[in-house]
Amino acid sequence: MQQQKRHPELVEGNLPVFVFPTELIFYADDQASHKQVLTLYNPYEFALKFKVLCTAPSKYAVVDATGAVKPQCCVDIVIRHRDVRACHYGVMDKFRLQVSEQSQRKALGKKEVIATLLPSAQEQQQQKQQDEEKRMKEQLVESVFFEQTSLQQVSESRSQSSGPSLLTVFLGAVCVAVLMLPTLGDLESVVPVYLHLSVNKNLVAAYVLGLLTMVILRT
Repeated sequence: MQQQKRHPELVEGNLPVFVFPTELIFYADDQASHKQVLTLYNPYEFALKFKVLCTAPSKYAVVDATGAVKPQCCVDIVIRHRDVRACHYGVMDKFRLQVSEQSQRKALGKKEVIATLLPSAQEQQQQKQQDEEKRMKEQLVESVFFEQTSLQQVSESRSQSSGPSLLTVFLGAVCVAVLMLPTLGDLESVVPVYLHLSVNKNLVAAYVLGLLTMVILRT
């Protein structure tokens, strides 16, 4: 009961297991790759014991398949591929790391790691480059398509609105006419006095004319 009270989340067996890397790739033509290292991390405040299982144990040699990890520490697990043959190329095997608290037998968490044997590291690199080039070409095609679509939409929008509306032209003409009228106090003008406008009205007309000009330029 005390242990369950200390770690109630452990009873369900869903304890996250932290392993790096999550995939092992062996290359037949690269002797150095026949030895891989898995690192098991224990970020918790209690010690863990671990066990390594494999779907094809005859193909691999696991050094220290069982052991313990101290709190907030890590351990390296060495895995060697000892059956490098062409018949195993591309076959995906699985390693399962099970962890439990040292005082328990039940697995509190597990993590699977895929292991694959490939014929050549160079071929794998070439395949990655081809995939990357294909991905970049697809992105380029999508980008060009979206640009063409946007340009077509802009062209259609401009064709639909081929010019400024009659109301815009009329308001612009009125503003120009207002700006041509004399201001109050201009005694030399032959225009009747009642058509003389104040400076504020001229400023308003100039402001409206500027807005209409911007609208016309956008269309």
